[in-house]
Amino acid sequence: MRINSHGHLLPYPHQIPDFMKKKQIFWVENDMSCMCQGQWRRPITDPSFFLDRKIDWMASNQIDKEVILNLSQLYCNGYTRHDARDVIRFQNDYNASVQHEYPDKFISGFVVQALYMEDALKEIERCVEELKMSVLCLPSHYLNADNHWTAIADEATIPIFEMANHYHLAVEIHPYNAEEIVHLEDKFWRFHLIWMCAQTADASHFFNLLDFPDRFPEMRTSFAHGNQFGHMGYGRRLQGYKGRPDLFKGARSPEENQQNANVFFDTLVHDVLSFELMVKRAGVSQIIAGLDDPYPLGEMESVEGSYPGRVIDEAVMAHIITDFERDQIWCDNVIRWLYG
Repeated sequence: MRINSHGHLLPYPHQIPDFMKKKQIFWVENDMSCMCQGQWRRPITDPSFFLDRKIDWMASNQIDKEVILNLSQLYCNGYTRHDARDVIRFQNDYNASVQHEYPDKFISGFVVQALYMEDALKEIERCVEELKMSVLCLPSHYLNADNHWTAIADEATIPIFEMANHYHLAVEIHPYNAEEIVHLEDKFWRFHLIWMCAQTADASHFFNLLDFPDRFPEMRTSFAHGNQFGHMGYGRRLQGYKGRPDLFKGARSPEENQQNANVFFDTLVHDVLSFELMVKRAGVSQIIAGLDDPYPLGEMESVEGSYPGRVIDEAVMAHIITDFERDQIWCDNVIRWLYG
């Protein structure tokens, strides 16, 4: 069985509530050519952004099951409490409907906004108890009550992680909003190619220093895009911890939690050398197949030289992993992340 731990799905235009377009929050053009948010437009580059063609795409690429994460555009950072509540409820209800209609094909994630803690905890309870969802999607960063960008692993967010631990949830940490955090010119797709990777590494930095893996042992966390920069920066973080201990009071050493049985990384690192480093840092048992389809930065056959699972196959050909370990990455490891 091949399970993709990292996929996305757009609602059809008519499924998106009218208020979201009226308030310029998010919508899809009626001809399904673009997804939109305020003045932002992004072309829809593959028909598998939508449900029917997604199922066809999965069949043609031997993907048996897929985890559908929330849309990053709907993390609701900077939204009023009322708008965040309405948008998040729509997103979670939509994802739940996909899972309920196609339980043999999809496992859907749900999202909460950490700023509005009371609402977030109620929504986790609703999604788990009523909608029977088991994957909590969290942004790498959120806007806190002081309007400061904060890593999701923070003392203020402890109640969310406590509830995730209580329900034994799988957790996905995924970056977005880089252009609002880093004030640089939007050129050469830098926010997706560079800064989103840095956001994930930053979230992982705090996640480990604050000892979240051991504090919340019953939840299992996956970092999107392999936490590519995080693995590469391990030596620098350790050097900093040892060289300036005065800056790390109350923090755990990076050496002590480099490998955790409840922390996972998806395979979307795009090159086999990065994949090899991830294997050496985390171990094969903590790596799960993740494609980030249908975005062009995912492993999509529409991009020259790419296809779903390419980097995993290249790792086998380079003798970094075995055929048996490839099968584990596609199936057993994903199941352990999802269900423990």
